[in-house]
Amino acid sequence: MLRVLAVDDELPALEELAFLLRHDARVGHVVTATDGVTALQDMVQMIGTGERLDGVFLDIRMPGFDGLELARMIRGFPAPPGLVFVTGHEDGAVRAFELQAIDYLLKPVRAERLAEAVGRLAEAVAPGGGAIEPGDEEMIPVELGGRTRFVPQHAVWFAEAKGDYVRLHTGEGNYLVRMSLGALERRWAGAGFIRVHRSTLVSARHVQELRFEDGRAILQVGTETLAVSRRHTRRVREQLVRQFRALPRPT
Repeated sequence: MLRVLAVDDELPALEELAFLLRHDARVGHVVTATDGVTALQDMVQMIGTGERLDGVFLDIRMPGFDGLELARMIRGFPAPPGLVFVTGHEDGAVRAFELQAIDYLLKPVRAERLAEAVGRLAEAVAPGGGAIEPGDEEMIPVELGGRTRFVPQHAVWFAEAKGDYVRLHTGEGNYLVRMSLGALERRWAGAGFIRVHRSTLVSARHVQELRFEDGRAILQVGTETLAVSRRHTRRVREQLVRQFRALPRPT
Protein backbone atom coordinates (compact mmCIF):
# COMPACT_ATOMS: atom_id res chain seq x y z
CA MET A 1 0.00 0.00 0.00
CA LEU A 2 1.10 3.56 -0.68
CA ARG A 3 2.83 5.75 1.89
CA VAL A 4 2.28 9.43 1.12
CA LEU A 5 2.93 12.92 2.48
CA ALA A 6 0.31 15.69 2.08
CA VAL A 7 1.53 19.30 2.30
CA ASP A 8 -0.67 22.42 2.46
CA ASP A 9 -0.49 25.58 4.57
CA GLU A 10 -4.30 25.87 4.62
CA LEU A 11 -5.36 23.53 7.42
CA PRO A 12 -8.96 22.87 6.24
CA ALA A 13 -7.69 21.97 2.75
CA LEU A 14 -4.97 19.75 4.24
CA GLU A 15 -7.43 17.94 6.50
CA GLU A 16 -9.82 17.33 3.59
CA LEU A 17 -7.00 16.04 1.39
CA ALA A 18 -5.71 13.73 4.14
CA PHE A 19 -9.28 12.48 4.79
CA LEU A 20 -9.78 11.57 1.14
CA LEU A 21 -6.39 9.90 0.90
CA ARG A 22 -6.96 7.81 4.02
CA HIS A 23 -10.25 6.57 2.59
CA ASP A 24 -8.57 5.30 -0.58
CA ALA A 25 -7.91 1.57 -0.24
CA ARG A 26 -4.61 1.91 -2.10
CA VAL A 27 -3.19 4.31 0.52
CA GLY A 28 -1.93 2.74 3.72
CA HIS A 29 -0.24 5.65 5.51
CA VAL A 30 -0.65 9.44 5.32
CA VAL A 31 1.69 12.00 6.93
CA THR A 32 0.77 15.71 6.85
CA ALA A 33 2.76 18.95 6.98
CA THR A 34 1.61 22.57 6.92
CA ASP A 35 4.70 24.11 5.29
CA GLY A 36 7.59 23.22 3.00
CA VAL A 37 10.29 23.32 5.69
CA THR A 38 8.43 20.85 7.92
CA ALA A 39 7.69 18.64 4.94
CA LEU A 40 11.38 18.55 3.97
CA GLN A 41 12.39 17.72 7.54
CA ASP A 42 9.81 14.91 7.67
CA MET A 43 11.08 13.45 4.39
CA VAL A 44 14.73 13.59 5.47
CA GLN A 45 13.81 11.86 8.74
CA MET A 46 11.84 9.15 6.91
CA ILE A 47 14.72 8.50 4.53
CA GLY A 48 17.19 8.46 7.41
CA THR A 49 15.19 5.81 9.26
CA GLY A 50 14.66 3.70 6.16
CA GLU A 51 10.94 4.43 5.83
CA ARG A 52 9.46 4.27 2.35
CA LEU A 53 7.75 7.34 0.87
CA ASP A 54 5.90 6.73 -2.38
CA GLY A 55 4.34 10.10 -3.11
CA VAL A 56 3.96 13.75 -2.08
CA PHE A 57 0.67 15.62 -2.59
CA LEU A 58 1.87 19.18 -2.65
CA ASP A 59 0.32 22.66 -2.62
CA ILE A 60 2.20 25.27 -4.67
CA ARG A 61 1.78 28.62 -2.95
CA MET A 62 3.00 28.31 0.64
CA PRO A 63 5.12 30.50 2.94
CA GLY A 64 8.81 29.63 3.21
CA PHE A 65 9.54 26.98 0.58
CA ASP A 66 6.75 27.07 -1.96
CA GLY A 67 5.66 23.83 -3.59
CA LEU A 68 7.80 24.25 -6.71
CA GLU A 69 10.96 24.94 -4.69
CA LEU A 70 10.26 21.91 -2.52
CA ALA A 71 9.58 19.79 -5.60
CA ARG A 72 12.97 20.73 -7.08
CA MET A 73 14.65 19.59 -3.85
CA ILE A 74 12.66 16.35 -3.89
CA ARG A 75 13.73 15.63 -7.47
CA GLY A 76 17.33 15.69 -6.21
CA PHE A 77 16.74 12.77 -3.83
CA PRO A 78 18.43 9.47 -4.79
CA ALA A 79 15.00 7.80 -5.12
CA PRO A 80 12.48 10.66 -5.26
CA PRO A 81 8.82 9.99 -4.45
CA GLY A 82 6.19 10.72 -7.05
CA LEU A 83 4.87 14.30 -7.13
CA VAL A 84 1.21 15.28 -7.33
CA PHE A 85 0.45 19.00 -7.16
CA VAL A 86 -2.79 20.07 -5.48
CA THR A 87 -3.42 23.78 -5.92
CA GLY A 88 -6.01 26.46 -6.49
CA HIS A 89 -3.98 28.00 -9.32
CA GLU A 90 -3.79 26.90 -12.95
CA ASP A 91 -0.63 28.85 -13.79
CA GLY A 92 1.78 26.30 -12.30
CA ALA A 93 0.88 23.44 -14.65
CA VAL A 94 3.73 24.00 -17.08
CA ARG A 95 6.36 24.14 -14.33
CA ALA A 96 4.82 21.04 -12.73
CA PHE A 97 5.26 19.17 -16.00
CA GLU A 98 8.89 20.30 -16.16
CA LEU A 99 9.38 18.72 -12.73
CA GLN A 100 7.85 15.49 -14.09
CA ALA A 101 4.82 15.62 -11.80
CA ILE A 102 2.54 12.61 -12.01
CA ASP A 103 -0.60 14.75 -11.86
CA TYR A 104 -1.86 18.30 -11.29
CA LEU A 105 -5.12 18.72 -9.34
CA LEU A 106 -7.10 21.92 -8.93
CA LYS A 107 -8.90 22.80 -5.69
CA PRO A 108 -11.48 22.07 -4.53
CA VAL A 109 -10.35 18.49 -5.03
CA ARG A 110 -13.03 16.06 -6.15
CA ALA A 111 -12.80 12.54 -4.71
CA GLU A 112 -12.94 10.88 -8.13
CA ARG A 113 -10.21 13.14 -9.50
CA LEU A 114 -7.98 12.42 -6.49
CA ALA A 115 -8.61 8.70 -6.95
CA GLU A 116 -7.36 9.03 -10.53
CA ALA A 117 -4.18 10.72 -9.29
CA VAL A 118 -3.64 7.98 -6.69
CA GLY A 119 -4.00 5.42 -9.48
CA ARG A 120 -1.33 7.19 -11.52
CA LEU A 121 0.95 7.26 -8.49
CA ALA A 122 0.38 3.55 -7.82
CA GLU A 123 1.29 2.73 -11.43
CA ALA A 124 4.39 4.93 -11.31
CA VAL A 125 5.83 3.31 -8.16
CA ALA A 126 4.99 -0.26 -9.20
CA PRO A 127 7.91 -2.37 -10.47
CA GLY A 128 8.54 -1.28 -14.05
CA GLY A 129 6.21 1.69 -13.60
CA GLY A 130 6.78 5.34 -14.38
CA ALA A 131 6.57 5.11 -18.14
CA ILE A 132 3.47 6.33 -19.94
CA GLU A 133 1.74 3.41 -21.60
CA PRO A 134 0.31 3.56 -25.15
CA GLY A 135 -3.29 3.65 -23.90
CA ASP A 136 -2.72 6.48 -21.42
CA GLU A 137 -3.80 10.00 -22.26
CA GLU A 138 -1.15 12.31 -20.89
CA MET A 139 -1.83 16.03 -21.28
CA ILE A 140 1.16 18.31 -21.79
CA PRO A 141 0.66 21.86 -20.45
CA VAL A 142 2.12 24.63 -22.62
CA GLU A 143 2.05 28.41 -22.19
CA LEU A 144 0.37 30.43 -24.94
CA GLY A 145 -0.01 34.19 -24.53
CA GLY A 146 -0.26 34.02 -20.76
CA ARG A 147 -2.71 31.12 -20.83
CA THR A 148 -2.10 27.42 -20.23
CA ARG A 149 -3.18 25.02 -22.96
CA PHE A 150 -3.17 21.24 -22.54
CA VAL A 151 -1.93 19.29 -25.56
CA PRO A 152 -2.78 15.55 -25.64
CA GLN A 153 0.22 13.29 -26.04
CA HIS A 154 -1.34 11.44 -28.97
CA ALA A 155 -1.53 14.71 -30.94
CA VAL A 156 2.28 15.10 -30.96
CA TRP A 157 3.83 14.16 -34.32
CA PHE A 158 7.41 14.55 -33.19
CA ALA A 159 9.57 16.35 -30.63
CA GLU A 160 12.68 18.31 -31.52
CA ALA A 161 15.50 19.33 -29.16
CA LYS A 162 16.00 23.11 -28.89
CA GLY A 163 18.72 23.79 -26.30
CA ASP A 164 17.17 23.43 -22.83
CA TYR A 165 13.73 23.07 -24.44
CA VAL A 166 11.83 20.61 -26.58
CA ARG A 167 9.60 21.80 -29.42
CA LEU A 168 6.49 19.65 -29.77
CA HIS A 169 5.13 19.50 -33.33
CA THR A 170 1.42 18.80 -33.82
CA GLY A 171 -1.08 19.21 -36.61
CA GLU A 172 -2.32 22.44 -35.02
CA GLY A 173 0.98 24.11 -34.20
CA ASN A 174 4.32 23.93 -32.39
CA TYR A 175 4.89 24.36 -28.65
CA LEU A 176 7.99 24.78 -26.49
CA VAL A 177 8.35 22.81 -23.26
CA ARG A 178 11.28 23.27 -20.87
CA MET A 179 12.59 19.69 -20.74
CA SER A 180 15.46 17.78 -22.31
CA LEU A 181 14.70 15.40 -25.17
CA GLY A 182 16.30 12.58 -23.19
CA ALA A 183 13.96 13.16 -20.25
CA LEU A 184 10.96 13.22 -22.59
CA GLU A 185 12.11 10.00 -24.25
CA ARG A 186 12.31 8.27 -20.85
CA ARG A 187 8.94 9.70 -19.78
CA TRP A 188 7.25 8.42 -22.94
CA ALA A 189 9.04 5.07 -23.06
CA GLY A 190 6.60 2.45 -24.31
CA ALA A 191 4.16 5.03 -25.73
CA GLY A 192 5.23 4.58 -29.34
CA PHE A 193 7.88 7.32 -29.57
CA ILE A 194 11.10 6.47 -31.41
CA ARG A 195 14.44 8.29 -31.36
CA VAL A 196 15.32 8.78 -35.04
CA HIS A 197 18.09 11.34 -34.56
CA ARG A 198 20.02 12.71 -31.59
CA SER A 199 17.70 15.75 -31.72
CA THR A 200 14.41 14.15 -32.83
CA LEU A 201 11.83 11.86 -31.22
CA VAL A 202 8.99 10.67 -33.48
CA SER A 203 5.54 9.21 -32.75
CA ALA A 204 5.21 5.93 -34.65
CA ARG A 205 1.45 6.35 -35.00
CA HIS A 206 1.98 9.46 -37.13
CA VAL A 207 4.60 7.95 -39.45
CA GLN A 208 2.99 7.62 -42.87
CA GLU A 209 5.97 6.43 -44.86
CA LEU A 210 9.53 5.13 -44.55
CA ARG A 211 11.64 5.42 -47.69
CA PHE A 212 15.29 5.54 -48.71
CA GLU A 213 16.90 8.32 -50.73
CA ASP A 214 20.59 8.13 -51.64
CA GLY A 215 21.06 5.49 -48.95
CA ARG A 216 19.46 7.62 -46.21
CA ALA A 217 16.21 6.72 -44.44
CA ILE A 218 13.47 9.34 -44.66
CA LEU A 219 10.23 9.45 -42.66
CA GLN A 220 7.01 11.16 -43.67
CA VAL A 221 5.43 12.30 -40.38
CA GLY A 222 2.19 14.18 -40.84
CA THR A 223 3.09 16.91 -43.35
CA GLU A 224 6.77 16.91 -42.33
CA THR A 225 9.71 15.04 -43.88
CA LEU A 226 12.36 13.95 -41.37
CA ALA A 227 15.77 12.36 -41.94
CA VAL A 228 16.81 9.36 -39.87
CA SER A 229 20.46 9.34 -38.79
CA ARG A 230 22.51 6.39 -40.07
CA ARG A 231 23.20 5.09 -36.56
CA HIS A 232 19.45 4.97 -35.80
CA THR A 233 18.23 3.56 -39.14
CA ARG A 234 18.23 -0.17 -38.33
CA ARG A 235 16.58 0.28 -34.93
CA VAL A 236 13.97 2.69 -36.34
CA ARG A 237 13.02 0.24 -39.08
CA GLU A 238 12.72 -2.64 -36.60
CA GLN A 239 10.69 -0.57 -34.13
CA LEU A 240 8.34 0.69 -36.81
CA VAL A 241 7.61 -2.84 -37.99
CA ARG A 242 6.78 -3.92 -34.43
CA GLN A 243 4.79 -0.84 -33.50
CA PHE A 244 2.81 -0.57 -36.73
CA ARG A 245 1.30 -3.93 -35.80
CA ALA A 246 0.33 -2.74 -32.32
CA LEU A 247 -0.56 0.95 -32.48
CA PRO A 248 -3.85 2.39 -33.81
CA ARG A 249 -3.50 4.56 -36.88
CA PRO A 250 -4.72 8.19 -36.80
CA THR A 251 -8.10 8.87 -38.38
